[in-house]
Formats: sequence, structure tokens, C-alpha cells
Amino acid sequence: MKSAASRAPDLREDSIVYVIDDDASMRSALSGLLRSAGFEVFAFERIGEFTAFPKTDAPSCLLLDVRLRGESGLTYQREACRQPFHIPIILLTAHGDIEMSVQAMKEGAADFLTKPVKDQRLIDAVVAAHTTDASLKVLQRRRAAIQALYDLLTRREREVIHHVVDGMLNKQIAAAMQLSEITVKIHRSAAMRKLLAASVADLVRKMETLRASSNARG
Repeated sequence: MKSAASRAPDLREDSIVYVIDDDASMRSALSGLLRSAGFEVFAFERIGEFTAFPKTDAPSCLLLDVRLRGESGLTYQREACRQPFHIPIILLTAHGDIEMSVQAMKEGAADFLTKPVKDQRLIDAVVAAHTTDASLKVLQRRRAAIQALYDLLTRREREVIHHVVDGMLNKQIAAAMQLSEITVKIHRSAAMRKLLAASVADLVRKMETLRASSNARG
């Protein structure tokens, strides 16, 4: 690893990099490099220390050593990437091979770097991971906001808007739900108002956002 690094462009002051490596000298070198590039860095020797550490909503990523004493970075990465929302994980190893890297990427790793890694290669990977995480956090906040509005709907209002999103007309919804058409219109209007949906197209976009996150509850 080189001793100097150019400052990464357009980084926010609160961008965070978490580092897990059981080699103290490597933790120090990585931390110094990343701080010089404008990141806030928190370094840990063990996975448990990282998982117990309080996280913020700032754009973040994790630099994770594949081989830790008594622990497997690959196993943790695999489990973490199964969660609905997780920060991007960049794997680091001095013993990597093509098969390992391909498998890690298939299982959700943001990148796979072999030690010793060039400064700019590492910084580029971190910048890319932060860009991804920032976009995901925007989507996560949007989903949470829509979910909060969705939770305000009554059971009947939810049924009606799901039929609307599926392309059914009011009279078709009325027949399917055994309601009068005017009752369907009332539920539909109330649901769109609560969801702050300006149009049917807007309603469809919001409901697709919830469906994609598997968070909408019927």
C-alpha cells in the first residue's frame, strides 16, 4: 500500500468507512489512508465489535478482511447481504482467488480486493460503495415514508387501492368486494388522500415501491 492518497472527489464530510481487520498494522494503515481521503473511519478487530457499534444514517461501507482469527469474513458477508438493508461490503484478502471473488460478488459483496491493494483502487471502491449506499438510503427513507402513510389506511381502503393498482375499474372493484360503486369511490378517494397520491399513476408508483420492499401489509 502506498503511503499517500489523493483526496477522493465530492465526498461528504459525514461519509463513514468501517474497517474490520485483526491485524493492528493493517487497521492503522487502512484507517490513515481513508482519513486522508476525507472519510470518517471506525476500525475494529472483531466482527462482534462492529455489530455492537452504534451506526448512523450517513453513507457508509464496510471494509472486511476475509480471514479473521476464529471468524470468517466471508460467512459474515453472506449473512449480512441477506438482510433487506445493509451497507455495502468490500472484502479484503491476502489469499484470494478468482473462484472466491466470483462467489463473494454473487452473494452480494460490493467489491473484492487483494492485499496489497493500491491506494487509488481502494479509494475508488469505497467511493463507489458510498454512492450505492447513499442511493439505497434515499430509497429506504422513501419506502419508510410511504409505509407510514399506508399504515394509516383501513383494511377496506387497502383492498380498494390494491385493486386500483391492478387496473380494475370502480365497478369491477365493487363487484369483487360486494360493495356499492359509491362506497368504492369513497374508500378510493380516502386512500389516495392519505397516501398523498396526486394521481392514479402516482398511487401505482408508491404501491410498487412498497411491493418491491415486501413491506406492505394487507
